[in-house]
Amino acid sequence: MEGYGGGGDLLSEAMCSGARVVVVEDCVDAPGAFVLHLLLKRALAGGGGGGAALLALAQPFSHYDRVLRKMGCNLSVHRKSERLHFFDLQSFPGGTSGGGIADSLAQLYNGVRRAVEANMAKESDGRFTVMIDDVSLLEVAANGSADDVLDFLHYCVTLTSEMNCSLVVLVHEDIYSSEDGVGLLLHLRYIADLVIRAAPLSTGLAADVHGQLSVVNKGMMLSEQRLAKGQKVWNFHFKVKENGTEFFYPGSRH
Repeated sequence: MEGYGGGGDLLSEAMCSGARVVVVEDCVDAPGAFVLHLLLKRALAGGGGGGAALLALAQPFSHYDRVLRKMGCNLSVHRKSERLHFFDLQSFPGGTSGGGIADSLAQLYNGVRRAVEANMAKESDGRFTVMIDDVSLLEVAANGSADDVLDFLHYCVTLTSEMNCSLVVLVHEDIYSSEDGVGLLLHLRYIADLVIRAAPLSTGLAADVHGQLSVVNKGMMLSEQRLAKGQKVWNFHFKVKENGTEFFYPGSRH
């Protein structure tokens, strides 16, 4: 079964191939969208099938198409071949009551499920990836109804166990600093197999380092044998370039 590993860099090495739910946490000083770009490219790479559904609240298709094209991935071609299912949610309909937004989210889930089923109908061996580029904005679109968003996420997680797919979610950690709003963030951490955190350097800004990344492997190393051989927490630095991202251990650059 295909996963996220094997890309030849530290992030690929740190990500367990069996992870079903991946949560990417970022903050204003260290945006994590570059992680989504990398995972989206990997989901669409190669000829082994697979594909992706991108639920886009933060940016339009033209933005992702431009960024991924610099990374050697043509989203327009993948969209035309239906390997990429793009959901433009920048004007996602809200509602004046919980029932209204619940209906909108139910329709969105049905659309995502159809995309996953269409991929399975192709008898593909590759894993399908469902990606939400900003769950924080999804909560805003839901008129602040965290319960409705949690219900939607629950159904998406159910898809990962029923079908050959993964769920990748980006959330802004710094906007959930108050106790009143921390529930959604804590739930995402609870359901995640992998948590990837982008943060600024503790020593301050540097010209050749844009931040530090930690990958916390929560659920994939269950046996003592694997725990003995593998790392459960990875920490390294990153530098975002126009055509990709460079990962390296502190002090390893020449």
